Amino acid sequence: MIKLLKIEWLKIKNYNAFIILSSFFALGVVAINYVIYSVNKNMISQVKAAKLIGNFSPYDFDKTWQTTSYAAGWILLLPALLIIMLVTNEFTYRTHRQNIIDGWSRKQFIEVKMVMALIAAVVSTILVIITALGFGWASGTSFSMEGFSHTGFFFLKALTYNMVALLFSVLIRRTGFATGIFFIYMGFENFISQLLDVWSIKLRRDNTIDLGSMGDYLPMNAADGLLTFPDNPLKSLARGVMPTDYTSVVMTLCVAYLLLFCWWSFNRIVKTDL
Repeated sequence: MIKLLKIEWLKIKNYNAFIILSSFFALGVVAINYVIYSVNKNMISQVKAAKLIGNFSPYDFDKTWQTTSYAAGWILLLPALLIIMLVTNEFTYRTHRQNIIDGWSRKQFIEVKMVMALIAAVVSTILVIITALGFGWASGTSFSMEGFSHTGFFFLKALTYNMVALLFSVLIRRTGFATGIFFIYMGFENFISQLLDVWSIKLRRDNTIDLGSMGDYLPMNAADGLLTFPDNPLKSLARGVMPTDYTSVVMTLCVAYLLLFCWWSFNRIVKTDL
């Protein structure tokens, strides 16, 4: 596998899209958190609404892991887009056939792509951890590992997005179509998720039936639902009408969907024509 990963690195290390999207993601993780940090520090603390949130600070060390993970989760589309471009290029330029002619098995070809998606998720998570540490120290509060589990949720979300991108890539095999279908699917799923969430609220309000936020039970929204903004007084006001967050159920579904994406991608390559 190490040899195969070295070959993959040779393919992408000078690829402009890889350099640009990776740089944008790294800068984006820091930038989006800096915006939240600056707004909280320079604006919210100076307006009357601050009385509603008290001394809440999203980057105190007991909250920085959750806030940074939640904020960075909004730009995980960039690594996913990169995965689509890298994998579909293999089909566009027929390099996947050449790899197999040169001695790779189909199993090795798809496995190395999965490992690349895993590595991208790991690197993204490490970047989030470093960023969270930076903002936590900037807050002036004492070091704490409370809420660190949210970086694990971020990893699951990053891996889910990457594996969905890989699945669309091996199913469609053309960069433009795969990218378009990926975004269309995301938009459609988010629309259905919103409808399900509204239904969940009505069920709890009118029938006292609490099934949780059912929108979080969909494939990509399961990963999204694991990451939330830290609890604060304003959020607590809405909790009375919102369905219960069944985190363990959502996490179980997220892992199950992730395994499904891996199995589907693997079988697509192993059992279909090149």
